[in-house]
Amino acid sequence: MRLNEIYKNKKPVISFEIFPPKVKDAEGALFEELKILSQYRPAFISVTYGAGGSTREATFDLVLRIKNELNIQPMPHFTCVGSTRDDILQYIKNFENNGIESILALRGDPPKGQEKFVKPACGFGYANELVEFIKSHTDLSIGVAGYPECHQECSCLDADIDNLKRKVDSGAEAVITQLFYDNDCYFRFVEKVTAKGVNIPIIPGILPITSNSQIERIVSLSGCKLPVGFNAEKGIEFAINQCNELISNGVPGIHFYTLNKSFAVKAVLDECTGI
Repeated sequence: MRLNEIYKNKKPVISFEIFPPKVKDAEGALFEELKILSQYRPAFISVTYGAGGSTREATFDLVLRIKNELNIQPMPHFTCVGSTRDDILQYIKNFENNGIESILALRGDPPKGQEKFVKPACGFGYANELVEFIKSHTDLSIGVAGYPECHQECSCLDADIDNLKRKVDSGAEAVITQLFYDNDCYFRFVEKVTAKGVNIPIIPGILPITSNSQIERIVSLSGCKLPVGFNAEKGIEFAINQCNELISNGVPGIHFYTLNKSFAVKAVLDECTGI
């Protein structure tokens, strides 16, 4: 099912993000976690694509396992980093030929040790270019990323929304946001994006926090703001309240960043209303 069909559902749609384990033997444990989460009937499970394509084969294998063993539609991530147009075409065609219906198209972060993103030779420098290429060469349904608090490399939110508009105009069917902990940021973001003429679903991305070490890492990587006095011991309770407020305000879905574990997301979903 295409993204623009998935989000026609009257109830909020649930989806999850996972990443390929660094050790192949850890896949068994990951699938036990996914079996627990599958009871919530996710519309799809997205699978990340490591910096510089470092998990390219692992992502591909994991995507096929999710589809074939769990009977859940996977959504692979794909980035512009380190890939020529020929590489990209071959990779995404393999997905399409294996019955994958959607893909999340991203510019991607610079590889480790590289301060700024460098456009690959014969490749793409921006996500909207990747979206346009995928759209013109496949029938894949395309999702893209949005940043309620502005991408860290962008000068301001309005400029970042202009970048998002270019991705949508190039063929994106849904937006999945970066994680955030202030719902007002999401609501203002949706209002601004809608005012620019974007009318595709904008899905909030949620990561329940369960430890103080997560807080430090999340803030450093994403640049998101945390409420004053935020306490990891109440992270799940905070996420429950955050999701319930989003649902009560009519969001089309919620995309959970699972960190390959089911516990926190399950605890949140068990207390969410209207799902």
